[in-house]
Amino acid sequence: MDHAPPRPRTAPLLLAVGLAHAGGVVAYLPLITLLLPMRVEALAHLAKIDLLTAAVLAGGMAASLANIVFGWLSDVSVARGGGRRRWVIAGLVALAASYPAMAFARTPVELVGAVVLAQAAINAVLGPLFAIIAEEVPTQRKGMAGGLLALGNPVAAGFSVLLMGFAGLGENARFLLVPVAAVALMLPLLALRADPARGDTEAAISWPRRDIVIASLARLLVQLACATLGLYLLYYFQTLRPGGRDTAAWVGSVLMLSYLIPLPVALIAGRWSDRLGTRKPFQCAAALVGAVGLAGMALAKTPWQGAAAFCLFSAGSAVFLSLNATFAMQLLPRPDRRGRDLGLVNLANTLPAMIGTLLVWRLATPDDFTNVLLAFAALTVAGALAILAVREDPAWP
Repeated sequence: MDHAPPRPRTAPLLLAVGLAHAGGVVAYLPLITLLLPMRVEALAHLAKIDLLTAAVLAGGMAASLANIVFGWLSDVSVARGGGRRRWVIAGLVALAASYPAMAFARTPVELVGAVVLAQAAINAVLGPLFAIIAEEVPTQRKGMAGGLLALGNPVAAGFSVLLMGFAGLGENARFLLVPVAAVALMLPLLALRADPARGDTEAAISWPRRDIVIASLARLLVQLACATLGLYLLYYFQTLRPGGRDTAAWVGSVLMLSYLIPLPVALIAGRWSDRLGTRKPFQCAAALVGAVGLAGMALAKTPWQGAAAFCLFSAGSAVFLSLNATFAMQLLPRPDRRGRDLGLVNLANTLPAMIGTLLVWRLATPDDFTNVLLAFAALTVAGALAILAVREDPAWP
């Protein structure tokens, strides 16, 4: 009697994937939320808005291009018998060079150039990383892998708190510690031998391109609020706490809580979707929860109501985005072009920040965010419904 070979253990890989993705988030979250604004303030106090905008836009364009290019380069490497991990290592080397360049920049031009290098380096890491997840994590464990991606924000937020909490650390030391932490979190995945066979039957599946396009559109619609609200959250809570002291500290506490809540929910939802063999209902439900949170923020009359609604939005949207990331991986139409196609899918993460900012500019005022929050809620509902149009194969591997 023939016996099928034992399925390789994926628990170490899943843990390494979660840590590696957290390393990627550590590489950019403290930069965007804390370190870059501080460096801009030091270099161009009177023109800080202009310089920060220029750095973010230039960095965003570099990030979009680098994700596609380095994902494609990792495809070429695999086709020639190499692996993707070498490109992750190359990205980490560039990351280690870019942070000192930002720390020691003495002119706005030098700073923008260093930010472009940093964003390109971060995406030189993330492009091949997501291709590794798509290639090596079996389809029936991708829900769990998606849940573990939610580990990134709380780890990066906690690291940011530690980074700013030590009074003895100077600005240069903070810049230097970020790539050290990112590399440390990436090491477990880099130490694992590349084994595309872990992905079992998934490599043989060729999905219609329409499905990955619809899944990406759904992500873009949900991301519009996610990529934008963080920039304006302080101003939103100022409308609920007029004249209130320590609003910035209040927002920091709310953000930390909002990062922690989604993690267990995403893990449970991911595991449940693995067991039931379906992703769409979980993504739809999560996006609808996020839309309810946005509507609650629009209608909130007190800071506590606004905070509770924001945490609800954060939980729903984070679960949707983490599950959607691995769902998109199993819909890729060309297994031999995973890196390139995932780079194109990544545009659903980079474009919403620009589109969402324009929506805020058009619909919000410093004293009233009601209209833009309701618009974001409607767009999030559209994303929830769009994901239902993806044709999910009922024959689960």
